Amino acid sequence: MTPDLQSHPRVAPGCRLGENNQQRVLLMPERALRLNGPSLEIVERCDGNRTVQQIITELQQIYSKAEPKKVESDILDYLARLNDQRAIDFE
Repeated sequence: MTPDLQSHPRVAPGCRLGENNQQRVLLMPERALRLNGPSLEIVERCDGNRTVQQIITELQQIYSKAEPKKVESDILDYLARLNDQRAIDFE
């Protein structure tokens, strides 16, 4: 499922950002996903306020040396995987 660019992703109920041994993690029921670099940048922006398009635009500015379409594609793929794992929801 490709996320709608106008949807508002947010961390799903029962999941939250946390720290484990000074490493940022996405805590999910019965597991944790280590976050760093772009993955952390994406999840931190899944606050229910920003749209998928806003997240893409912000990260394209941060990673301005990367091809914009590649950044967009990577973000959409990552959000879809997180949604499949029930770690984020789209409103």
